[in-house]
Amino acid sequence: MATHLIIGKGPVGSATADLLASQGNHVRVVSRSGGSGAETPGGGSVEHLAVDAADARALTAAADGAVAIYNCANPTAYHRWAAEWPPMATAMLDAAEATGATLVMTGNLYAYGPVDGPITPDLPLAAPGTKGQVRARMWAEALARHDAGRVHVVEARASDFIGPRVTDGGHLGERAVPRLLHGKGVKVLGDPDAPHSWTYVPDVARTLVTLGGDERAWGRAWHVPTVEARSARQMVTALCDAAGVAPVAVGRVPWSMVRLGGLVVPMLRELGETRYQFDRPFVLDSTETTGTFGIEPTPLEAQCAATVAWWRARLGLAEPTLAAA
Repeated sequence: MATHLIIGKGPVGSATADLLASQGNHVRVVSRSGGSGAETPGGGSVEHLAVDAADARALTAAADGAVAIYNCANPTAYHRWAAEWPPMATAMLDAAEATGATLVMTGNLYAYGPVDGPITPDLPLAAPGTKGQVRARMWAEALARHDAGRVHVVEARASDFIGPRVTDGGHLGERAVPRLLHGKGVKVLGDPDAPHSWTYVPDVARTLVTLGGDERAWGRAWHVPTVEARSARQMVTALCDAAGVAPVAVGRVPWSMVRLGGLVVPMLRELGETRYQFDRPFVLDSTETTGTFGIEPTPLEAQCAATVAWWRARLGLAEPTLAAA
């Protein structure tokens, strides 16, 4: 039984813990709040610890004996990335270097900035905005330590999430699925008909575990296998189909309203930096990961069915509910 350390217990961290434990591993999950542990059907176990992810000494202690450290964390707030990510990223690198564990980073596509055409992992990290530049520096610092022989690192980059446990932080989470389950219309950021890649959270977990255990992956970034890009309107329709409810109207949130809300809500103020991701095609190319490691994305129908089932359980809805829009 190998030991793995997961930093963060959000959708990706939880899915990765479930997967590793089902394979018979001992998993430590660290977060600000901690939690209780449990044995798992696969013979593994999950242990929860309350640890500050910016505390290198505490992370190093938590990583004792671990073969891999998975960065599945996020700062406390969207507008706090520039302040909170650097100390967390450095602490994770320090812990990996001190223990010899491989650092497996969960990344996104922000660092590339606006791109014409499919986004491939060999593109330059040329983000003009603060959040993209923060992610680019995180990877540059990790790669510098890897190239110096101090630590093994790898990053799995994904697009916007869909799947169980994706709630307020997902565009197809709290703002979409509960509404469509009640037959109500959904409003999305940007052009509802622009092609957009949506990455299934369990596929992120599978990719993280694969990359962490395969030396061929180390020292570079890979894209999480993701199904063909679909617009927000198409995704809402697919979720309605999975739920057995009539298709609902899909509209757009005017950027003028987002800017107005940003005057008082810091998170809304930050959305302008990544507006390009929703006003134009935003397509992730993951063919290299599939070709190298044989990881296929979960079919869209299965993704939507699992997402709907999770939300029904969360909301206590046993049957489709058709309410007036």
